[in-house]
Amino acid sequence: MAKRPANAGSDRAGSDRAGLASAGSASFGSDSADRAGLPGDPTDPGHLGTGARVLSWLPYLLALAIAATGLLVAWQGPRHAGHGAGLVGCALLVAAAARLVLPSRYAAPLSSRGRAADVLAFTAFGAAVLVVAITLP
Repeated sequence: MAKRPANAGSDRAGSDRAGLASAGSASFGSDSADRAGLPGDPTDPGHLGTGARVLSWLPYLLALAIAATGLLVAWQGPRHAGHGAGLVGCALLVAAAARLVLPSRYAAPLSSRGRAADVLAFTAFGAAVLVVAITLP
């Protein structure tokens, strides 16, 4: 004798549960879920104009350029390692300041978590690298 699944005899109960789940999700929290990704949504990065999208990358590119310059300076030899590390630490602090001051949609490339967590992480790593830069000869 073959075993029947527990809900095999109650197809109606399963469809009622599915109907309730879809009805509940349609009426609860539909404001933010339905608007996400639509052209008029201000939280969507695509909502920005082309010029604003380009400008939103500016803080990221500035921090990246300072960090790359620091790495290039540090690569010049042991005498320059402290100066290069100082530039990398400053790049992280610039990123922290940009993330703190700019709205999320303009600092999108710098944001990976919440604003407070991003600022805290950039500041902590920047300060740590600056401490290393100061202790280097």
